[in-house]
Amino acid sequence: MNGDISRLDVAEEPLDRLRRLIETAKWQPNSFYNGDTSERLWTQPGRSVFKSRSYRSQFKYVCFFTGIVAFVLGFVFGTLLPSLLVSEKKLSENVTVAALRADNVKNHTSYDRVSFVKESPRTANSVGELVESALPSGFTEEDAMQWRRYTRNVSVIQIKEGCGRMQNRLLKFSDGTISCCRYRRNTDQIQGELFSFYLGQTLGLRNLVPTTLGLVKMRDSKWSSVRSEMMFAQWAEDKPVVLTKFVPNLITAFIPFNFRSSNRRLHPTDVSYNASEITADVLQNLVELAQWSDMIIFDYLTANLDRVVNNLYNLQWNFAMMDAPTHNLRRTIRDKLLIFLDNESGLLHGYRLLDKYESYYSALLDSLCVFRKSTADVIKRLKREGNIGDILQNAFSKYEPDFKDYLPGLPEKSVHILNERISRVFDVIEKCESMFAPIQNEIVKY
Repeated sequence: MNGDISRLDVAEEPLDRLRRLIETAKWQPNSFYNGDTSERLWTQPGRSVFKSRSYRSQFKYVCFFTGIVAFVLGFVFGTLLPSLLVSEKKLSENVTVAALRADNVKNHTSYDRVSFVKESPRTANSVGELVESALPSGFTEEDAMQWRRYTRNVSVIQIKEGCGRMQNRLLKFSDGTISCCRYRRNTDQIQGELFSFYLGQTLGLRNLVPTTLGLVKMRDSKWSSVRSEMMFAQWAEDKPVVLTKFVPNLITAFIPFNFRSSNRRLHPTDVSYNASEITADVLQNLVELAQWSDMIIFDYLTANLDRVVNNLYNLQWNFAMMDAPTHNLRRTIRDKLLIFLDNESGLLHGYRLLDKYESYYSALLDSLCVFRKSTADVIKRLKREGNIGDILQNAFSKYEPDFKDYLPGLPEKSVHILNERISRVFDVIEKCESMFAPIQNEIVKY
């Protein structure tokens, strides 16, 4: 009996151990994770593991949503707050800069006239005087007279292609001098080139190359050496041509930064320097701007299509046009003289297209509030006397007396439009003077 009991106790020992093991193992970690390996999901033994998976999936969505909210809030506060701070800082800086500029205007600008040649009581060597004295000498009326006499008396020994359009030619005279010869079937472009030159001389501009007329006469001894070349070029007998002196070694000219953007302008405050502040580079830039001021006025008066307006018009197809070389504008290497080439569209052809291009001319003119004193004075005189038509016709009669039967004068309609455009330039000058005139040592703001 005792032996049986002892055997029973021994048999029950494994059962007790199993029972205790079950009691201590009611909760155990399973093998599923919620995506964060630092925490396990716990399930009660015997329950379906799919419930733990559902709980893990819900927990993952909560984490994902929380992450998105945190990102959005961080992005908003991270960008909005600095922007507010920077805008406040910029506003403060702009106020400071505006104040400094106003002080600079008060201290350094006193314009009796809107001009590079300003009459300043403070110093005998004003900025305008420095610029005026540094301007290239260019071409004078005497140069033009010499060119006319020369072309009348020297024979042509060679004609070759060049100088622009199809029927234009480069002429070589007997002493080796070169001329650009402009031939046109329609006389209005010949008139445009010639009368634009006379207008430039009237304004006192020295940027136009000496220009005169020639007459195609194949039987004339002047042309006898190049008769076959003239026939090949299909030049007609008794046709007037424009003879312009050829200038070698010219380089391209670019639009100054003042006029490249849509915010283009050239005002006295943009060229405000004391004489002591003028370096060689600054002076060179001012000299170029002075010539550009003259050119903008000249091209506005003549309605020249083939220079800066060409660049402006082509902006609609090429955004880099204002960075490209200026059409029909060149510069000499030695003295940086700007040369206004190819003015044949002026005064006639350009006037017929004003409805299409006037906005471009006006945009350039309205950007300008700095003028050479000599140019502004001529505009005022022409406005006052209203005689530009007589001046141009008298120049034609004086300088080209032999061509009255071959080329008509400037039409009355063109003279009328030119007078209107002179009045417009005059109004701009008057407006600029009123904007920048000193009143009780203050500059009138605009």
